[in-house]
Amino acid sequence: MLRFVKGTLAMRDESTAVVECSGIGYEIMLSTADLAALPAVGSPVCLYTFLNVNENTGVSLFGFLNPDDLAMFKLLITVSGIGPKGAQAILSVMPADVLRFAILSEDAKSIAKAPGIGAKTAGKMIIELKDKMNLQEAFEKTLTNNKPTAVDNQLQGAKEDAVLALVALGYSRTDATRAVSSAALTDSMTVDEVLRQSLKYL
Repeated sequence: MLRFVKGTLAMRDESTAVVECSGIGYEIMLSTADLAALPAVGSPVCLYTFLNVNENTGVSLFGFLNPDDLAMFKLLITVSGIGPKGAQAILSVMPADVLRFAILSEDAKSIAKAPGIGAKTAGKMIIELKDKMNLQEAFEKTLTNNKPTAVDNQLQGAKEDAVLALVALGYSRTDATRAVSSAALTDSMTVDEVLRQSLKYL
């Protein structure tokens, strides 16, 4: 079982990356979000992996920059009708933190926006996964994944206030959180500036 692959990023294309480790190049399927976040070719990289064996498609290696996304991926593929490629596609547009809260809040509408996921599958996902999650643990994981430093404490506060403002405007908390997370932000931004940038993604 390959828990992770650590080496040098040798190449990448629109759906995969090749990591060279001890003279072996591992071709790893990544989400569009992780592909965009990869360092430059030639840089060191560590990908948390899942080895999938299918009698029709053969052996495939799926990778994630964040171990929490890998954990969510493993949960998603337990839902009937969601395969590894579908699970990775969902995580391309809805990171584990956002998806976790969407499931706990039974926000099927937001989940159904993911590619290949309709209302029926979103509802099934909520039914099958909600009992496997805990709200307190979800908050703890979010804090662990997004620990603010002295530099970004101000920005973190602005982001939280922007989420509350978007919810007050009528957006779901899931959509608001995803929009703020997707926006291009800088440390010196005010709440109004964060809000304006986030509205571009809604």
